[in-house]
This record gives sequence, C-alpha cells and structure tokens, in this order.
Amino acid sequence: MPLITSAPDALPYIDAKPSDAALSAANALVQSEMDPEHATTLHPSIPTMREAQFSDLVEQEYARIGSGQAKEPGTGIDLSRYEALDAPARGDLPAWKTTLQQAYTSAEYLRGRGVNLGLLETYGKNAWLISNARLEDELKALEREVEAAKLELEAVEQGRRAMQSNVAGELQGLEETWRKGVGRMVEAQAAAERIRAPLFPTTNIFAQELGDMMNTGHECNLDPGEMHDSPSGSVGRNRRRSLTIVI
Repeated sequence: MPLITSAPDALPYIDAKPSDAALSAANALVQSEMDPEHATTLHPSIPTMREAQFSDLVEQEYARIGSGQAKEPGTGIDLSRYEALDAPARGDLPAWKTTLQQAYTSAEYLRGRGVNLGLLETYGKNAWLISNARLEDELKALEREVEAAKLELEAVEQGRRAMQSNVAGELQGLEETWRKGVGRMVEAQAAAERIRAPLFPTTNIFAQELGDMMNTGHECNLDPGEMHDSPSGSVGRNRRRSLTIVI
C-alpha cells in the first residue's frame, strides 16, 4: 500500500502556465518549510553506512602507508625470489645452496603459472563467452522492463491528458458561470446600497466604493465602518458591514 494516498489537485494539461513570479513565490514557500539541514542529513529511513573494521595488522599497514614510511626489511612478500638469480662465487657452498633453493622456488612458481595459463587457454574462452551471454540476457531483460515502464508511463500520461481535455470545456463553463454569478451578486448589492443610501446617508462611501469596484473589475475591500442609526430610533445600535469580492 503506498504511503502517499492523496492526489494533487493541479491540472497540468489545461491549467495556464504559472508566471516566473508565481514559481519563485511557490519555491520560496517550499524552501521556508524545509529543514535547513535537509541537504546534509540523511532521511531517518535510510540506514547509516557501516564502518569498516580491519585487523590490527591491516590498520598498522594503513597507518604506515598514510605516513609515507618505508617498509621494514624482511616484512611482506619477498619479490626477489621471482627475479633472475646471479651465480654466487665459485667455492661458496652455502651461497650455492641458497641460490639452488631460490631456483627451485622460481621453477615451481613458473610451472604453476604455466599450468594456469594452459587451463585459461583451454577453458577460459568458453567461460568468458558464457559469462558475456548471461550478462547480455540480463541487459536485454532490464531493457524490456524499462521499455514496458515507458509504455505504461505514456499510457498514463495520454489517459490523463484525454480526461482533462474532455472536462476542459465544462470547467471553463463553470468558471464563467461562477464569475457571472458573482457579478450579478455585486450588481444586486450595489443596487441595494443605492436604494439604502437616501435612508442612511453614512453609507454613501460604501455605495461609492462598491460602484467603483463594479466599474474597474478589481479586488475591493469594502468596510464602511460603524454606522449609527438616527437618534430618534427606538434602538441605538451599531452596524458594521465588510465585503471582499474578487472578479
């Protein structure tokens, strides 16, 4: 079930495009309601990154590399055993034994490398082709899913466009009817104020502002203030009328 169940009330296919000033005002309202740290703080639903944990030896080696210190002699992998050997001096038996052991080590390494290269030459090509074929199948499946999603998106957009286009005329008719109804109401109120003006002279300002609003067709806040009845009346009460109309 989706977390967002409400739908926006905008009609992008029939509504008029907002002006730059309206967009700037809307963006300002959105930014004012956002957390100032939204760009640097992760959402609570996103798990934090797990910190890497290494052994003490690895941490020490990282510290040595970071500080730029040279490797201590006798530590790590001895690469000299894989290098070409020089013959020791004639008659130095211990040196010849050491050189012979290193030669055996190099020969064993080269033999194993030759075996691996032979296996790679025999079976590596087929394994590589099979792996590429599997990757191509996965890529084609993902491309089909993307294409299906695009078609679904286009169908949804076409449906929305058709639905909004079908009701565009009705919506415009309702808006025009509403505007005419408000205009008739304003005309009736203006006529009523003109009739009431001789009876209550203090309402002349109210009637004048209402008439000006009818002539200009702009927003007008009508507030005649407090108007008192004649002292000869049986009840001395205050009247306050306020009207805000947008056409």
